[in-house]
Amino acid sequence: MGTADLVTFYAYSWMTRDRTAVRRLIAPDAEIEWNLGIPVDDEELVQTLHRIAAFADSITIKSTACNGDRASLVYDCTAPFGTVRIAEFLEVADGRVADIRQVYDVVALRRFFPGLLDD
Repeated sequence: MGTADLVTFYAYSWMTRDRTAVRRLIAPDAEIEWNLGIPVDDEELVQTLHRIAAFADSITIKSTACNGDRASLVYDCTAPFGTVRIAEFLEVADGRVADIRQVYDVVALRRFFPGLLDD
């Protein structure tokens, strides 16, 4: 599976709340970073993506770009209160996502998805 197909399947998997598929696609030693202000590992990432997919009325991929083993995705997550944008930068190695960098519109997340980031 090439980079474009793999990241498309990764996005589809979390958007449809298929935790098993998301976990299978993320390499066990993946480097994961985000701007949510709490530590992140693959478990926290999968749980957060699952909560976003559960809270959102719709999730739309607005942009996809692939270059070799790297890809970027931009999503709009819409709920009754508004829309939150998420950008993801991914690197694929050995058929799995090996590097994930996520940038969330944190102000909009807290405003439109109350409780999402609460422990």
